[in-house]
Amino acid sequence: MQSKIHKMLAICVALGMLAATSIATAATLDDVQSRGYVKCGVNTGLPGFSAPDENGNWSGIDVAFCRAVAAAVLGDAQAVRFTPLTAKERFTALQSGAVDVLSRNTTWTLSRDADLGIDFVGVTFYDGQGFLVPKALGIDNIEGLSGATVCVISGTTTELNLSDYFRAHNLDYVPLTLSDSAQTITAYNARRCDALTSDSSQLAALRSKLQDPAAHAILPDLISKEPLGPSVVEGDQQWSDIVQWTLFTLIRAEELGITSENVDQMLDSSNPKIQRLLGVSSNMGATLGLPADFGYQIIKQVGNYGEIFYRTVGEGSPLGLKRGVNALWTEGGIQYAMPIR
Repeated sequence: MQSKIHKMLAICVALGMLAATSIATAATLDDVQSRGYVKCGVNTGLPGFSAPDENGNWSGIDVAFCRAVAAAVLGDAQAVRFTPLTAKERFTALQSGAVDVLSRNTTWTLSRDADLGIDFVGVTFYDGQGFLVPKALGIDNIEGLSGATVCVISGTTTELNLSDYFRAHNLDYVPLTLSDSAQTITAYNARRCDALTSDSSQLAALRSKLQDPAAHAILPDLISKEPLGPSVVEGDQQWSDIVQWTLFTLIRAEELGITSENVDQMLDSSNPKIQRLLGVSSNMGATLGLPADFGYQIIKQVGNYGEIFYRTVGEGSPLGLKRGVNALWTEGGIQYAMPIR
C-alpha cells in the first residue's frame, strides 16, 4: 500500500514538474513575432487611459504603453490589437492568453500578484482613491459623505477600500455597485447616488464626460494608494522582462532628456548612458531577445514617459492632471527607472 502511495506521489510530482516546465518555457515573444502584432487588454473606454474615438482609433496612457511594447518587439508601434475589457473580464483574458499584456488602469496588489498567476511589471501611474460629488451638495470632505449613497464598480479594490475606510471611521453609506465605469457615471449623472468613488485620475476622466464638469468636485482626500500598471501572465520570464524594460526605457529616456523629437540627434551623443539606451555602443536588446535599437524604436515612435503623460492625462490633455508623484524622482516625484547597463 505504501509503495503504491509513493508511486502515485512520484507521478504527481513528475506531472507537476512537466506542467511547470511547460509554463516556464512559454514563448510569448515567438507568438507575437509570428502573428505580427501584440494583443493588448485595455479599458472599455476611459479618457486619458484607453478610449476609442469615433473611428475606432485608441488613445491614452495605457494604449501608448502597449504601442511602446509593439515598437520594441516588432519595430512598429501600430502593430497592436486592442481588446476592451471590463474589470471582471480583465484577469481571465490575461490568464487565458486572450491578451499578451493587460494595460488597463489596474492596481498592483499582493493578492492579485500572488494568487492570479499574473506578474505586474511596474507602475505607469501612481494614483489614489477619491470621491466625485456635485458641488451643490456642499460636501468638502469625506466625513460629509456619512449616510450617502456611493456609486462604485463591483469586484474591484475600489469597492473593498470603500468598505474598509467607512467601517474604520464609523461612517455609514449605501453602496450602489455597478459593472463598469460607464454605468457608474450614468448612475451618478442621474442622481442615483450622491457620490462616485474611483481612482482620482478616473474620476477626472469621468467628470470630463459630464455636461457641466465645473459643477462637480473631486474631494481632496484620498483613502488609498493605487499604483496602476501593466501585467503579464506568470511563467514566461523573457516576456515579463521585455514588458518591464519597455517601461523602464520610457522613464529612462525622460531622465536622460531623450524625446521623440531629438532622438535622432541623440544617436551621435558621446554620453555612454545614452549610447547604451539607443543601442549605439552595446547590444542591450540581445539579453531580451530584441534588436539592439529597441530603445530607439520605442522613443522615436511613442516618445518618453513625460511626453506620453503630457499628451494623454497631463496638462496637454483634456484631463489636465499635474505630474505630482508621477514626476521623475529628480523633480520631486517617485518615477524611477532601473539602470540600463
